[in-house]
Amino acid sequence: MAAEVPTTACAPRLIDGPDAASATVLLAHGAGAPMDSPLMAAIASGLAQQGWRVVRFEFPYMARQRILGKQQGPNRMPVLQEAFREQARMEQTEQPSRSLFIGGKSMGGRVASLLVDELAASDGVRGCICLGYPFHPPGKPLQLRTEHLAALQTPTLILQGERDTFGRREEVESYVLSPQVQLHWIPSGDHSFKPTRSSGLSEAENWATVVALSDQFLRQLLSC
Repeated sequence: MAAEVPTTACAPRLIDGPDAASATVLLAHGAGAPMDSPLMAAIASGLAQQGWRVVRFEFPYMARQRILGKQQGPNRMPVLQEAFREQARMEQTEQPSRSLFIGGKSMGGRVASLLVDELAASDGVRGCICLGYPFHPPGKPLQLRTEHLAALQTPTLILQGERDTFGRREEVESYVLSPQVQLHWIPSGDHSFKPTRSSGLSEAENWATVVALSDQFLRQLLSC
C-alpha cells in the first residue's frame, strides 16, 4: 500500500516500494486524472513489487482540485515544469546517493520529457518514462509535440497504445525521434492502454506489460 506524505507545498505525495531501493521513479499524472487513478496506482504498485521506490505527486491545479472538489484546468507549462523540478530537487536533496528516474502519464510524461536533459545535467536524473505520450491532441495530427523528442540526449522510454488517439502507431512511426528514445507498443491499447475485447487481452494484462517494459528499461540503465 502506498504511503501518503505531505509535500512542502501542502500537496500530498504517494510513495510505494522499499525505502532501501537503489532507484526512485518520480511519476506525474495526466491532465484529467489524479495521481491515485487506477492506472497510476497499478503502475506504481507493479514497479514497487519489482523493487523500485515509486513517488507519485500532483501538479498544483490537481492538488487544488482535490481540496476544492471542483474541476480545475491544468496549469501553464512553466508552472508544471517548475512543480516537477521542485519534486526532483526534493528527491535529490533527501537521497542524493539514490538514482532518480522521472516520467508520467500523458501530460505528466510530456513535462518530464521536456525537463529530462536539464535535470540529467543538474540533478543526475538517469532517464525518463512516458506512459502514453500525447504526440498531438486527438483529431489534430498536425499539432505535433515532438520537436524536443528529436533532440533528447537522455534515455527515454515511450510506451504507447497501438490505437492511442494522441498518436497511433501508423502516425508515430513516421516521426523523427532521437536515438535515445525507445518506443514500445502496447497491443491494441488506447491512451490508458485499455485493449479492445476482440484482442483477447485484458486491461490488467496490458498494465502488466507496461510494468515489465518499464522495469526492463530501468534495469538496463542501472547496469550501464
